[in-house]
Amino acid sequence: MWRCHSGITCGEPYQGVARLRVIIWTCRCRATLYKLCQAGGQAFIRRTLQLDGDRQVHETYRWPIQEAGDVWRALLSGEAR
Repeated sequence: MWRCHSGITCGEPYQGVARLRVIIWTCRCRATLYKLCQAGGQAFIRRTLQLDGDRQVHETYRWPIQEAGDVWRALLSGEAR
């Protein structure tokens, strides 16, 4: 695990998720794309770095859906540290 630039702890994507629902995402035109995802009754944020044709994907811990929504709003408003 490590801290991404927003201060949120991120790590390698969890491989055990068979079904995933993307709730909302940021603009794909930027180098860093964030997605609020839901799977198995929990939610998490997936961060994709798109640089020079290379993609790096990292995910946060799983939270209850409401708590993940709070972290999502903090991330977008610049309050996540």
